[in-house]
Amino acid sequence: MTFEDVMLAQLTASPVLPKTLNAAHLLVLLPKDKTLPRDVPHRELLTAVLKRRGMKVEEFADASVSANAGDGGMIVWAMLDFSKSTFALQAQVRKALQLLLGEYPTGVAIVVQGDEAQRQQAAEAAVYAAWVNGAPLPAHKKKDQRKPLQKIALYGFSDSKNFAALKAQAEGNLLCRTLTVLPPNELTPGIYRQRVKELAKAQGWQHEEFDLKALRKMGAGAFVAVAQGSHDEDAAIVHLRYRHAKAKHTVALVGKGICFDTGGHNLKPARHMHGMHEDMNGSAVALGILLAATQQKLTVNIDCWLALAQNHISPKAYKQNDIVTALNGTTIEVMHTDAEGRMVLADTLTLASREKPNLLIDFATLTGSMHVALGARYSGVLGNRDALLQQAVQAGQQCGERLCAFPMDDDYEPALDSKVADIKQCTLDGEADHILAARFLKRFLENDVPWLHVDLSASRCEGGLGSVASDVTGFGVGWGLLMLQGK
Repeated sequence: MTFEDVMLAQLTASPVLPKTLNAAHLLVLLPKDKTLPRDVPHRELLTAVLKRRGMKVEEFADASVSANAGDGGMIVWAMLDFSKSTFALQAQVRKALQLLLGEYPTGVAIVVQGDEAQRQQAAEAAVYAAWVNGAPLPAHKKKDQRKPLQKIALYGFSDSKNFAALKAQAEGNLLCRTLTVLPPNELTPGIYRQRVKELAKAQGWQHEEFDLKALRKMGAGAFVAVAQGSHDEDAAIVHLRYRHAKAKHTVALVGKGICFDTGGHNLKPARHMHGMHEDMNGSAVALGILLAATQQKLTVNIDCWLALAQNHISPKAYKQNDIVTALNGTTIEVMHTDAEGRMVLADTLTLASREKPNLLIDFATLTGSMHVALGARYSGVLGNRDALLQQAVQAGQQCGERLCAFPMDDDYEPALDSKVADIKQCTLDGEADHILAARFLKRFLENDVPWLHVDLSASRCEGGLGSVASDVTGFGVGWGLLMLQGK
C-alpha cells in the first residue's frame, strides 16, 4: 500500500442528532459534568454500565467507557475536560476512537455535545483523529486484514470552516508517516527522489535536484563526505518551490533525509541500527508540511530542501580525522561518522539560507542526547531569535505537538574548537550534543536569516502520541503548518 492508494474517509456533518441512531460503531463525546445530559445517546445503557462499575459520572472523564448495544453495535462514551491542554484532549479522543477503529470499520458515527465552543473543539479533534488513524500505513504481511475507514458521520456540529484545513493536515501527516515506515530497500535515495518528482508534478511544485556530480562541482564537501560511502551514487539535495500570488513572506523548510544510517565506520550496534530507515523522518516532515500547505493554499511562499542520502560503511566512506570543506568554505574535522546528519544539513542549510527566506526551519532526527533529555513525548527546538523560540513553544502548546526550547549560548562554542580545521563536527564525549549540533549548524547559515532547528525526539513514540495512534507519529507537520500561518 502506498500513499497514492489511500483516500481519507468522506465526512458528512449535521448540527442535530437523528431521532434514531443505530450506528455499528458510535463515539459519543460530552463535556465533563456530575450528571449525564438527558439527550446523551444510549443514556440508559451508559447509566447501567457506570452502575455496574461503581463509577460516578465525573469519574469516567479520565477513561472511556464502552459497551455493546442490543443490536450488536459498539458504543464508546468519553467525557472531556475542556480545561485540559490541547494535547491531553487529543490523546483522550484518540484513545476513545481507537476502541472503535481497532475493529477496522468502514464507517464511524461521532456525536458531540456541550456548548458551541466545546462541540467545535470535540468535533475537530475527533474528525482529525479519525482521518489520521483510519487510513492504514504500509504493511507487508501476507494476510493484511486492515481496511481503511471510508465514512465519518458527525452529529452535533457542522459549520466548522476548519475541516478542509484539518483534512489537508491529515494528508500531510499521513504522507510523512507513510514515507517514514517504508523499509530501507523500498525507499533508497534514488526511489525517494523519484517519488518526490512524481508528487511535485501532481502538486504543481517547481522541482530541482543537485546530484552528487553537481554537489562535487559546487564544493558541497560536507554532504558529499557522507554520500560517498554508498555504492549507488543516488544521493541528492532536492529543492521544491510552492508559490502563492498574494504571498508576502517566504519560509524555507529543510529536512534531513538519511534513508538508512549504519553509523558509517563508527558502526552502530544492532539494537541502535534497527529502525534507522526512519532517519529520513525530518525530510518527510518537511514534505508533509509542504503538501498540507499546498492543499490549504496558504498565502506564503515555501522553499522545501530535502537532503537525501545514506550513511554506509565502505572503502570510500568518510572516516574519523578526515577534513572536508563545506559549501560555504568552512573546513570540518570529522570526529565521528555517526554524526552524519549535521554534515548533510550543513550544506543544505547554506543553499537554503542563500535564498534569504524570512524564516528557515530545519527538521531532523538528529541527536540521541535530545531523546535522552526529553524522551519521546516532546521534541526540542533551538534557534537564533528568542521571540521565535517563544512563538515555536506556544505553537506547540496550541496544536498539541509540544516543543521544549533549549539554550544555545556562545560559551558552548569552544567545545567545537579544532586544532586542525575551522570547526569540529562534534565531540567524542557526547555531552550536550543536541546543543552542540545546533551550534555547528548555525555556522552554515548565511545572511543571518531567522532560524529554528527542530530535533525530532518525538518522531516515534510507542503507543502513539496526541491524535496519532501509530508508533511513528508524524510529529512536526501540524506544528509546521501553524508556524507558516504565523508568518
